[in-house]
Amino acid sequence: MEKKNQVSKKQRKGKVVKVVDERTAKVVVERKAPHPLYKKIVKSHKKYLVETGGRELNVGDEVTIEETNPVSKNKMFKIVK
Repeated sequence: MEKKNQVSKKQRKGKVVKVVDERTAKVVVERKAPHPLYKKIVKSHKKYLVETGGRELNVGDEVTIEETNPVSKNKMFKIVK
């Protein structure tokens, strides 16, 4: 028997910036990393379009998102919590 390798899906924590419609929200994920040369902590952020899964969301909610198969051209994440 062969065992299939379980690929862990990437999870990120972010904040809801915009509720586009009943199925889509825009979430901003901020990360902090040291600068390679100067070692100062630098913040960077990225915005993701997320499938809400029928959840009621408001701007400012803290959410956890997870990778999924593409739902549309730009939506590749879904809300877990």
